Amino acid sequence: MASSVGFAHPTSSLIINKKDKCLSVVPSTSQLSIYKCKKPISNNISMAMATRQSERKPATTGSMKSPMTMTEKLLAKGAEKAEVKAGDNVWVNVDVFMTNDISGPGSIGIFQKEFGENAKVWDREKVVVIPDHYIFTSDERANRNVDILREFSLDQNIKYFYDITDLSNFKANPDYKGVCHIALAQEGHCRPGEILLGTDSHTCTAGAFGQFATGIGNTEAGFVLGTGALLLKVPQTLRFVMDGEMPDYLLAKDLILQIIGEISVAGATYKSMEFVGTTIESLNMEERMTLCNMVIEAGGKNGVVAADSTTFKYLEDKTSLPYEPVYSDALASFHSEFRFDISKLEPLVAKPHSPDNRALARECKDIKIDRVYIGSCTGGKTQDFLAAAKLFLASGKKVKVPTFLVPATQKVWVDIYTLIVPGSGGKTCSQIFEEAGCGTPASPSCAACMGGPKDTYARMNEAQVCVSTTNRNFPGRMGHKEGQIYLASPYTATASALTGYITDPREFLH
Repeated sequence: MASSVGFAHPTSSLIINKKDKCLSVVPSTSQLSIYKCKKPISNNISMAMATRQSERKPATTGSMKSPMTMTEKLLAKGAEKAEVKAGDNVWVNVDVFMTNDISGPGSIGIFQKEFGENAKVWDREKVVVIPDHYIFTSDERANRNVDILREFSLDQNIKYFYDITDLSNFKANPDYKGVCHIALAQEGHCRPGEILLGTDSHTCTAGAFGQFATGIGNTEAGFVLGTGALLLKVPQTLRFVMDGEMPDYLLAKDLILQIIGEISVAGATYKSMEFVGTTIESLNMEERMTLCNMVIEAGGKNGVVAADSTTFKYLEDKTSLPYEPVYSDALASFHSEFRFDISKLEPLVAKPHSPDNRALARECKDIKIDRVYIGSCTGGKTQDFLAAAKLFLASGKKVKVPTFLVPATQKVWVDIYTLIVPGSGGKTCSQIFEEAGCGTPASPSCAACMGGPKDTYARMNEAQVCVSTTNRNFPGRMGHKEGQIYLASPYTATASALTGYITDPREFLH
């Protein structure tokens, strides 16, 4: 097996196991072959009784001939095959298809061109339409995109269309959710054992729930809308074993930046990235989502974390549908294995202009910044804002640069104003942010993560230096093509806001 690697410096090399046979981790909690959630369900849904399994069994039809990885099992299940192997091309049935305002109109156009203007989608209850990217703007073309989604969803009677009509007050739109990847999880569309495809590269976020989730193009999406199936190549799997107690100054963003820094932005091209180990088991669902969210930044096809008691607990009040988790077999073949001792990892940043341009935060302490941005599908979840509030509280200081806060969804926005921060004496995140001099939490959306129209909230309209909890730092990503973006965890972003320089969060947390 590959030896453990410390992280005294980010350029430390990894020993990679190139052998095919590697033992897979077995989750410490007892798994369910079919999990029954506690939320009441309609009578027409047949629920399987929850049963404990004493040994791993393939969640596929027929007998298993050879061991499979989790991703192979997920695709075998979706293809209704007893087994598949890396390199196979298989037709997979889609359980959930998601599209949003920047890619939806194109997908809809292709669907109507190829299947006919009056064609109906294959299943109106499996299509999820979520406007989220360019929402709070006066740009007519951006607004028209949302109109196209609305017209299509009403015509098709799409069950899950999270509409927005009043742009002046997002709270006046009860159906509007916000960032698609977080909304999918919060609204119960992410379930273990399923296939979820979306017209956004960060659809891989949902792999945190033990499902196969990946982004697809508009042409593929048009085909899925009409047929509910897609031809997919089964990827090889890279296995990342992360053990050790997570230091209290680290977040999942540090873990994925470490991985991308090791293997590069092309290191997982068309491969599955499976995350296992005691550290992974200790992460809450939102942190696991952060980890899977950025596998695409390493070129990955998908990322997966095995479903366990943490997953099942999260889903209890979110879905009434039965689901069937799958797990990698003990003798499954992995392309490579990477081992990490997380207890030795330090806070990291990704310097401009690539997510793999990794450095220790403390090595960048002389870099002066102009602003801080906390938001996006990667860093705008409830746990991300709780982390920021915790550090602001520990410091007792005010920010020295403009600090923009953009909750991912309406639910996150509510949490910011209602959840009490531990050890604060009864203060909410919003109260702590206000005392620290941050900007008022904005309307939930993708906002400046992908630039957008010039009136987009917090867009970089001039060449500035920004520390951001987002996922990409390519030139022009947040607006101005000469802007410099340093990717960081909410802890590091918050610490940097307090000093005006890139700052190791340990300066305030310890």
